[in-house]
Amino acid sequence: MAEIQELKSRGIKDNASEIDERRIQSCVHFMTLKKLNRLAHIRLKKGRDQTHEAKQKVDAYHLQLQNLLYEVMHLQKEITKCLEFKSKHEEIELVSLEEFYKEAPPEISRPAITLSEPHQQTLARLDWELEQRKRLAEKYKECLTSKEKILKEIEVKKEYLSSLQPRLNSIMQASLPVQEYLFMPFDQAHKQYETARHLPPPLYVLFVQASAYGQACDKKLVVAIEGSVEEAKALYKPPEDSQDDESDSDAEEEQTTKRRRPTLGVQLDDKRKEMLKRHPLSVTVDLKCKDENVLHLTFYYLMNLNVMTVKAKVTTAVEMTTAISAGDLLSPDSLLNCLYPGDHGRKTPNPANQFQFDKVGILTLSDYVTELGHPYVWVQKLGGLHFPKDQPQHAVTADNSLSASHMELTVKLLRTRLQSRLALHKQFASLEHGVVPVSSECQHLFPAKIVSRLVKWAAIPYEDYAELPYTKDVIEAGLAEDTHLYYMALIERGTAKLQAAVVLNPGYSTLPPIFSLCLNWKGERTSSNDDNIRAMESEVNVNYKELWGPKPGYQLLTNQLQRLCMVLDVYLETEPHDTSVEGPKEFPQEKMCLRLVRGPMRLKPFKFNYPQGFFSHR
Repeated sequence: MAEIQELKSRGIKDNASEIDERRIQSCVHFMTLKKLNRLAHIRLKKGRDQTHEAKQKVDAYHLQLQNLLYEVMHLQKEITKCLEFKSKHEEIELVSLEEFYKEAPPEISRPAITLSEPHQQTLARLDWELEQRKRLAEKYKECLTSKEKILKEIEVKKEYLSSLQPRLNSIMQASLPVQEYLFMPFDQAHKQYETARHLPPPLYVLFVQASAYGQACDKKLVVAIEGSVEEAKALYKPPEDSQDDESDSDAEEEQTTKRRRPTLGVQLDDKRKEMLKRHPLSVTVDLKCKDENVLHLTFYYLMNLNVMTVKAKVTTAVEMTTAISAGDLLSPDSLLNCLYPGDHGRKTPNPANQFQFDKVGILTLSDYVTELGHPYVWVQKLGGLHFPKDQPQHAVTADNSLSASHMELTVKLLRTRLQSRLALHKQFASLEHGVVPVSSECQHLFPAKIVSRLVKWAAIPYEDYAELPYTKDVIEAGLAEDTHLYYMALIERGTAKLQAAVVLNPGYSTLPPIFSLCLNWKGERTSSNDDNIRAMESEVNVNYKELWGPKPGYQLLTNQLQRLCMVLDVYLETEPHDTSVEGPKEFPQEKMCLRLVRGPMRLKPFKFNYPQGFFSHR
């Protein structure tokens, strides 16, 4: 076409034939181009048809593949289910194989088959289990019928017993005068045992063991229960919850909180009171002596501390004369001190209590013993409680055997303590009037005439005793503690005055009193500067067994004081006469002595020999 255009542009006539020829060629080329275009479209359609057929085949194959995968997945799930399948027989506890082949009959066990095939073995064991269960079901039905029969018999007997109760009550009421006349209070004992069901375990153990000991060994021991049974029952009742009550209480609390808020000190006081709370019930034990004097013991249980306490009170048969120096003898705070050695009753025996005290700011339990009572170790043992200090702490429970093993000895010690204190009380009344009572059984221990006389007997505090210069040796030896009782005796003869500081151990008369002497005569003479004063102390402190007198030895203290008067006479009468002083000898010798002095220490003869009536050296 470009060539035709170029030929036309030249305008030459000769070119017309060439232009026609070129036009014919171009038409041929157009026809060829259309042919080729048609062939291309035909081929494209054919290729698309082939591609579509191939794609349909691929889609068919893919669908077949997905179907096969789904079937594989389904088969795998079924296989997993089969593998995880658990039969009901696996939950049944079958008998062991040995027991199965031993007890099952051969028609069920079939050993020839089951021993080699586990499946048949399991089926056989299940058959045997079914057979046994059928037998047990029959037996169960028989038991049910017998149970119903027994229940009917019980109902009949209950009706009989319910009708019998009013009759028994009327008989008990009618027998009350007979019980009182024969001193057999069965009704009262029954009520006591009903009340004892509400006691905490330690008090219950104490009540049971003390009652048993009183019935078996000590008819003068009386055990009773005091307190509110209703409050004790309320401790074990679950709290009743009510939404209405809670809403009302919440409204009241909102009002009260708007008004005031408790301070930290008030909250601590409330926590202390709650921690030191006692059980509503208590056990009283009355120990009667032959002279009708009674020691009343009231035992309490501190619920949160898990310890027991005791309070003591003494009732005398005859009104006793009041002695100033005997004020601490029957005091409830000191009467039972050191009943066993070292048991002061001031600290709690439960080591866990100290951690509880730290939470509420309590330093020691001794600040509250006046109100709560003393937590002596022997009190815990009577309640069956034991708190080992050298072993890890576990839950401490009341032990009956522990209480029973300590009951007899403790009762004897309590009665001995009461009798010794009452004897001391009577003796102190005489000593305050300057009279040293000596029984007829002990008259042979002393000469007929003793000139020295007791002029003063008074109680002194421990601080005053510790300040005396001649008592330091006793304190350093650990023989004087703040739980002991301290007294001052003054013995005179003429111008000579003998001061005796006395330490009275709570365990008197098993443990003797200890005397420390100071003689004011021509100077101050004590055991540190005069060997004979030391010998006088030895006469009463070391040779005290001679002065015990008849058992149980409650006259030991008065006999020691009488011996002091005696040895003071010997000391003064055997002193050499001072030639520089005119006139007769102040203390003429009235005692018969074999030798006035002996040895380089110039010791005097303080030992009295009966019945000869002379004095000699030891």
